[in-house]
Amino acid sequence: MINRFRAFVRANQRYLPVVFFMAGFVWDSLTLGRIDRLYDRIILCTYLSSLTVCLYLFNLADDGKWEDTFFEKYQDYLPLAIQFFLGGLCSAYVIYFSRSVSFSKTVIFFILLVALLFANELLKKRISNKYLQFSAYFFVNFTFFTFFVPMVVGTMNQFIFMLSGAISLGITLGLIIYIYNASPSTREEISFGKMLGFIFGIYLLIHTFYFFNLIPPVPLALDEGLVAHHVERSDDTYVVTYEREPWYKIWKDNRHQFEYEPGSDVYVFTSIFAPSDFRKDVLHRWKWYSPHTNNWEVIDEIGFEITGGRDEGFRGYTYKNKMMEGEWEVDVITKEGLVLGIISFEIDIDSTAQPYRLSSRTF
Repeated sequence: MINRFRAFVRANQRYLPVVFFMAGFVWDSLTLGRIDRLYDRIILCTYLSSLTVCLYLFNLADDGKWEDTFFEKYQDYLPLAIQFFLGGLCSAYVIYFSRSVSFSKTVIFFILLVALLFANELLKKRISNKYLQFSAYFFVNFTFFTFFVPMVVGTMNQFIFMLSGAISLGITLGLIIYIYNASPSTREEISFGKMLGFIFGIYLLIHTFYFFNLIPPVPLALDEGLVAHHVERSDDTYVVTYEREPWYKIWKDNRHQFEYEPGSDVYVFTSIFAPSDFRKDVLHRWKWYSPHTNNWEVIDEIGFEITGGRDEGFRGYTYKNKMMEGEWEVDVITKEGLVLGIISFEIDIDSTAQPYRLSSRTF
């Protein structure tokens, strides 16, 4: 049975890595939930540790390191294992990032990783290409520590992000140097300087994304964002009254156009997920698009502290009156300016108009 399976693997080795990548994605989609849950932490740590071990075993196999050892009969499966653990880590990140309503700002990470993984189909040596292996490894390693370290220390800021990058860089370089010194075939196949160029290029790229707010401040995520006519807090519940889109717009619940009565208040309600024992200051930045300057003008910034641990997220709201007609946005950001999400709406001033499809939800 084992020999038949090994023959099947050899005959389909061009396609099986992609199958195992997708298998890892589907498996994590069905099993992972909260980023701070013990089960999720164990799974992610296991994936990253297993990926590290598999890369080590795979890269020394060409040197006959595992001949006449326990690992010899499993060498053919190492590329599949590498692809599975890469797919598992990638899918986990997409699951966590997708909890933010500003998913368009986070999907770029997934696209980059998928492009990096599926690039092996365009390479002559496919998964055996060591530049591809170590570049993908560093990318998922860096991403892991950007949310794992903040969960451990209970806060996040620029220093924590840079510390996470330094840890992942140290681990990746340590693995590359160890394999490079232990494997003659690796020294023949790659240029150490070129490999360092790839790694530091990815390092700078991720930092560029971070400082230009192109990736979310994980482990925080915006679960819900609504512009409302009224928010009422009673004990431990919030009742949010807002306008709904027409029934046929099933992809969006909160209506973009807001019927505003002069002198009344406009509320923005948010629910932000954070890990247990996690504290962070966030802001609602109210912006109005000026037709005179054709630019967004910051009208106000109102902040509050969130505390993690609630499955449905930490709830909070801000409100404004004396609203001007036109397009508005409320950026939900951290104190450092990292964007969790953007809530956009249009103010239509009409003292006679009635709110459209007014509805109430309890949070």
